Formats: sequence, structure tokens, C-alpha cells
Amino acid sequence: MNLNLTGRRALVTGSSSGLGEAIARLLAAEGADVVVHGRDEARTRKVARQTGAAAVAIGDLATDEGADAVAAAAGEVDILVNNAGAYEHIGWAEATSAHWIRAYEVNVVSAVRMIRRLVPGMRERGWGRVIQIGGGLATQPTAALPHYNATLAARHNLAVSLARELKDTGVTSNVVAPGAILVDAVQELLTTLAPEHGWGESWEEIEPNASGEVVPNDVGRFGRPEEIAGAVAYLAGPYADYISGATIRVDGGTVRSAV
Repeated sequence: MNLNLTGRRALVTGSSSGLGEAIARLLAAEGADVVVHGRDEARTRKVARQTGAAAVAIGDLATDEGADAVAAAAGEVDILVNNAGAYEHIGWAEATSAHWIRAYEVNVVSAVRMIRRLVPGMRERGWGRVIQIGGGLATQPTAALPHYNATLAARHNLAVSLARELKDTGVTSNVVAPGAILVDAVQELLTTLAPEHGWGESWEEIEPNASGEVVPNDVGRFGRPEEIAGAVAYLAGPYADYISGATIRVDGGTVRSAV
């Protein structure tokens, strides 16, 4: 299926690895002129070469200076995918106010910086896409990772607010909310934990058992980065013209909700 992305310029933040890399690869394969972003220049340029990207943008989006550099390198962007983010594996007892502030800088304010720099141009040109990568923890938070859960909720909220702001402009704002996604680090961790949990020895045994215990869902496995990329690519194109302020969950049914 041709998603009609040829000629559209897309910036995918945090695309030097993981989900962001998968999103950049698919958008490029669909004909978009992709700008690959990261903080590690060597790794970012390697992904750009492999994906046939149009440009590379290097910078730390947790700072205004880094965001300025990325926006300048990206140029006039039609599609902004705010994927960059991070979190520390800590709970309520360990998460200090400094951890919370840092989490918001990296996961929320970084996205706002790019919106402020790139969306005005979309508005002037009368077409654009802003896609936040959120997550199910935004609406069904756990006791663990409280600072991260809260930043995901903020990402979902700002996307809807932005959609209202962009009414009648030709620019839409939406969220793709992944469930637990099988990147290399996740598979390595689950394989290490398998013996003590009795999940099995081969990955074919481990995956359904681990997903059933860790992230129960209706599909019985972990998601793949390419499945998140597919949802992003759909929202990025003209087939999604009538979608704004929405959340597309790609989580195998982990989130139990009718809305």
C-alpha cells in the first residue's frame, strides 16, 4: 500500500536506535525524506546511511541549544515524530524531585521545544503531522516508574491540546501508544530472567509465558518495533487527514478500555 509520503520531510527524534530507528526506516521506505536524530553522532550517521535518510540532526533536546541545532539541521519539516525519551528504573522511594524534573525535561519539554520550532512552519504551509509516542502507562499507571508514567500522561495530554490549537489549519496532532515492545535489550533481559520464573528455555517458550506474566494481552506476545512504525506511518499520511486528537494503541489489548 502506498501511503503517499513521497516528498514529505519527516523528523523522527531519538531515531538512532530502537523504536525511533524502526519508524525512520519505514517512513523512508514509504518515500519520505527522513531526518534521523540522535545525540551520538557516529551511531546516528550509521542509521542514516542504512535507511537512506535525507539528513542527520545531532543534539540534546533536553536543552534549548540542542533543540535549536536539531531544528536548523531538519529544515522545513512536514512530519514531526516526537519519539525521543528515557527513564531510570526507580520507584517512589528512589525518585527525587531532581529525577522528576529531569524526566519532564527529557520526555515532555523536549517535545514542546520541537513543536514550538517546527509547527509554525507547518501551519503557514497548511499541512503537517505531529505524532507523539506515548504509552499505556499514561492511562493505566503502575506503582513503579511514577515519574515516567506521569510524563507519558503529559505527552498524551499535550497532543490533544495541540490538536485543539491547530483546528482548521491542515495540521493534525495524534498519539501512538505502544505496549511492551521487543527490542534487543528486552529480549536479553527476559531470557536472563526466564530460569528463575520457569518461562522455558527457548525464546518460543519464553515469549508467551513472559508476556502473560509481565504484560498480559490478547495477542499473547510482545509487540515489534515495526508494528509501532506502521501506526506512525499511517498517521503521517493523507489517509489520516480526518484523525486528530486521537490515541492509537498498539499494545495487543494490554490496556483494557472501550474508549
